[in-house]
Amino acid sequence: MTAELIFAEQSYPPAELDDRALRLAGGLARLGVEDGDVLALMLRNGPAFVDAIQACQTAGCFYCPINWHFKAEEVGFILRDCAAKVLLIEADLLAEVQVAIPEGVRLLVVGAATAASEAQDYGQWLALQAPYAGPPRTPRAHMAYTSGTTGRPKGVKRMAPQPEERELMLARMAELVATAWGIRPGVRALVSAPLYHSAPSSFAQQALQQAETLVLMARFDAEQTLALIERHRIDTVFLVPIMYVRLLRLPAEVRARYDLSSVRFVASTGAPCAPEVKRAMLDWWGPVIYETYASSETGMITLQDPQSARDKPGSVGRPITGTRLRIVDEHGHDCPVGVPGVVYVRQPAVTDFTYLNNPQARADAGLDDLVTVGDIGYLDDDGYLYICDRASDMVISGGVNIYPAEIEHVLLTMPGVADCAVFGVPDAEYGETLVALLAGQDSGRATPDQVREQLRQRLAGYKVPRVIEWVEQLPRDDNGKVAKRRLRDSWLATQR
Repeated sequence: MTAELIFAEQSYPPAELDDRALRLAGGLARLGVEDGDVLALMLRNGPAFVDAIQACQTAGCFYCPINWHFKAEEVGFILRDCAAKVLLIEADLLAEVQVAIPEGVRLLVVGAATAASEAQDYGQWLALQAPYAGPPRTPRAHMAYTSGTTGRPKGVKRMAPQPEERELMLARMAELVATAWGIRPGVRALVSAPLYHSAPSSFAQQALQQAETLVLMARFDAEQTLALIERHRIDTVFLVPIMYVRLLRLPAEVRARYDLSSVRFVASTGAPCAPEVKRAMLDWWGPVIYETYASSETGMITLQDPQSARDKPGSVGRPITGTRLRIVDEHGHDCPVGVPGVVYVRQPAVTDFTYLNNPQARADAGLDDLVTVGDIGYLDDDGYLYICDRASDMVISGGVNIYPAEIEHVLLTMPGVADCAVFGVPDAEYGETLVALLAGQDSGRATPDQVREQLRQRLAGYKVPRVIEWVEQLPRDDNGKVAKRRLRDSWLATQR
């Protein structure tokens, strides 16, 4: 049963969503999209994105979301790399990227009419399509591209389960999303994060299949989120840590204005959440905040529930639903409790994957039947996982491994620090040295020396950045992630 969709205060009943999806699947087939092909999306949150998510279950194609902030070169790379047959794009985004669209890609444009002769107006085109009536195809989901913070993004193509395994995999996935995201039949869900990110896209897909109602926001707004929760009696919400920070900044009188008593499960993933931020949300919303450690490659791996958030601050929880997890050193040996190493996992509810056009990268990520995305972490005596950092973000200074995320968590507890990023830059003496960029209000800012002194009280001296600078803001995406490689390159360019 498809959920009711509410977007911009307009309701789309299940029967209407099903009809739109079947028409899109039929139209895609007539455009030459076959089982296993790719439909690329360059869309903001809205009904057209939902159409694509639903249609791929029937059309047998993958939908490949593209960050609509990307420029022509970035978009062109993804379209070529995934061999998209069709691009569904917002009208106002087309002019910026049209020069990079490969020849032969069919264009469907959402919104105002376009001068591009080869493009078709999506709304008009969809209304003319007959529903798909061909032979059954393999249901598909999204084809995510990794963030690209360490180079070109990589397409993650999930293998389809064998027909005889499909029912088992569906049951495993239902258990996983109920555990990690709180999605069960009949929930009333809300998502405001951009659907071009894999986690909110997957959350929306599961909610569309199981929820009674899915409220989709065009973009996150802190007070509007509270208002929608109250108005639609939302019980299951997807948020990312940066949204917590913005919610907590609301004045006390605004926070008190809305009834949030319907909320029973807040699913959070996508970026690390500082323990102090999570504790503040638990104090406000009650024991409903859950954090999942996950990736596009691995699926959801661990869960930190509200109680362990207080008992094990900084942890991302314990493995869920049969997940296997190993912490491995550089020699391939299991690390003792408390010793960081590379995190390798296997989630049985998701099938294996490949990196498009990059089999070596997939081979390099494997260890037996486990896989890593390069995260560094350790387990405590109770089996709780702590993520130190990405291997790509780790800084080696004077031969010592330093994980910037640990320093960032401390910085975020300091008065006046609303956001921060720590990264390494070349140093003639130590190999690398640390730079910390801080953002916050002008009033109440500590001096760099004062920040260093506060850090020394809580961290070893070698973890205290030599360079500390205040900036107006940090370039975070809507999912809360900072592209550190780009930030580092930009900072180095200013030093020349």
